[in-house]
Amino acid sequence: MTKKIRLSSYLKKYWFFALLSPLFMAGEVICDLYQPKFMAEIVNTVVKNGGQNVDFSIILMTGVKMLLIVLLGGVMGLLCCWTASRASQGFGHDIRVDSFNKVMSLSLEQTDKFTTGSLVTRMTNDITTLQDMVQMILRMMIRAPIFFFGGLFMCLSLSVNFSLVVVVAFPIIIAVVIIMLVRAVPLFTEVQKKLDRVNSVVQENVTGARVVKAFTAEEREKAKFETANREYQKINLKVMYTLAAIGPILTIVMNLAVIAVIYIGGLQVQAEALQVGDVMAAAQYITRILSSIIMMTMMFQQFARGSACAKRVREVLAADTLIESGDRKEGTEQGTVRFENVSFRYADASGNDILSDISFDVKKGETVAIIGATGSGKSTLVNLIPRFYDATRGNVYVDGVNVRDWDSESLREKIGFVLQKSELFSGTIADNISWGKDNATREEIVEAARVAQADEFISRMMSGYDSPVAEKGASLSGGQKQRIAISRAVLRKPEIMIFDDSTSALDLVTESKLHKALGEELGETTVIMIAQRIASVMHADRIAVIEGGKITAFDSHDNLMKSSETYRDIYSSQMKTSGGATA
Repeated sequence: MTKKIRLSSYLKKYWFFALLSPLFMAGEVICDLYQPKFMAEIVNTVVKNGGQNVDFSIILMTGVKMLLIVLLGGVMGLLCCWTASRASQGFGHDIRVDSFNKVMSLSLEQTDKFTTGSLVTRMTNDITTLQDMVQMILRMMIRAPIFFFGGLFMCLSLSVNFSLVVVVAFPIIIAVVIIMLVRAVPLFTEVQKKLDRVNSVVQENVTGARVVKAFTAEEREKAKFETANREYQKINLKVMYTLAAIGPILTIVMNLAVIAVIYIGGLQVQAEALQVGDVMAAAQYITRILSSIIMMTMMFQQFARGSACAKRVREVLAADTLIESGDRKEGTEQGTVRFENVSFRYADASGNDILSDISFDVKKGETVAIIGATGSGKSTLVNLIPRFYDATRGNVYVDGVNVRDWDSESLREKIGFVLQKSELFSGTIADNISWGKDNATREEIVEAARVAQADEFISRMMSGYDSPVAEKGASLSGGQKQRIAISRAVLRKPEIMIFDDSTSALDLVTESKLHKALGEELGETTVIMIAQRIASVMHADRIAVIEGGKITAFDSHDNLMKSSETYRDIYSSQMKTSGGATA
């Protein structure tokens, strides 16, 4: 059952600022409401007796009062802005942190379901929209009602006849607002979805820029982005066109209301029931009353957009972690891996299992290779060991303990995983290698690089280990990135080392040196490696041959050459092509 997340609870921590902000806003609005009254006194003083024998002391004193009220209102407004910003910024910061932490706890299957572009949009644009909405609530939610009721009170205190204007104008404005919002609200969710698509296309092309250029696919990708961006533009324009009609209609209604106030007030001035200054004040109060309704319209619009964003953020925060961490921190063995009747399929996949009834074991210090055709399930199999995914059926054991019972952090600390795609981060080469171990010394970093056959090319760089790494390692070759990634795993000196086809960019000589150095440095480490090249796995103690998600053979190279036709075919095709010797 999906838990219910109340985003409003994130404001509790900032209740003091959230409480003060409306109070300061109320003070600013009250100061503003007194301005027309003071102006009316000045006008009435001047107009009295046809402008003759004007008492300028009254005008001066009233002007001083106006100035002081303006200064007080300004201070109140600044304090309101400051406290609202503190509350809303804190609110946004905390939600963003929790959202990021939640994303970090999700399984790979869940992040794939959300898509990277959507998660980026939710954690940036959506949370920023919520943050803006909170600030608006703390300010406008007080400002608009006080302006409305305060302005109405002040206006009616001048003459009850002005209530006719409000009675006529108010229903018209409310009807216009409701009609427009009913049409606009459903579109806001669609706007965010289209923005997700734009972000996804941008991300794909930024991260895959080299592939795009290599295949001269710039025009095709430009067209894809143009389509996504055009759809985003269309839905945004649809929303804007709907909401754009509100402004002119409300302005017309407001101007007509002002004309009505002047007309009614003029009649009362002629009847000597009202003074000219009072009519001017009434016109300003009517303007404030109707402006407050426009403010509320803007709030409803922001609420509509915010509700769509809130739903998307809650989906992330409320997502149940599919892979719950266990509590085991120690195993009954060391450096062992065992699969028992393991089958696996992705949650949204149709058809057959990716893996079917897999059973094998890996002993401590043993080197086991996995080989098979593309799509046979090799990477999926090793992803079950650190529990990136859970087996659909059967059990996986590490150090004699079911991976479901392991504390996730303790389990993964035992494993050095070098991915098929080498992921590097912004920083220096030393920073990227030391990802493998907190507080690693420079000597440990250099030694890990030496084992991974990376020290030679790093030392030739101008700044050596302090050389900066471009985003995604764009300044390095594929082989260099792989060796830095291997260094990162070696630095941990793990019990179990997994290579997911992570030496594919290395030449055979460098790869041979790597395996020799690994054997010397990490002799007791269990190694599980996926490879496409027979030459990369021949040295392994045992080799598993996977076909269609099943292990069809599992033995040493020499024995597989005798017993496995599939292995012999792979060997023959590769060794003949490379001119290698036969067994």
